[in-house]
Amino acid sequence: IRQVIENEVPILVVYHDADDHGWQFLSNIEKKADDAKIVSLESITRIDPSVFQVATIPPGFHAWRASVTSDWTIAETPKEEEN
Repeated sequence: IRQVIENEVPILVVYHDADDHGWQFLSNIEKKADDAKIVSLESITRIDPSVFQVATIPPGFHAWRASVTSDWTIAETPKEEEN
């Protein structure tokens, strides 16, 4: 999302989409379609190198954390929750 790219909010949620194997890097703010951005994974890792810790989650899984200093939790994404 735009706010992550512009360093306004931290990355707190990561989805590895099952359908297209794309990645989503989100925070704890409301998502709006206008804020969506397509960027390289390299750009994301420059913004927050800690995403390397979840870079191996398989498609159909997601990870989340309470803050940038918290550990990541990984779980399968329920079908209805996939974004």
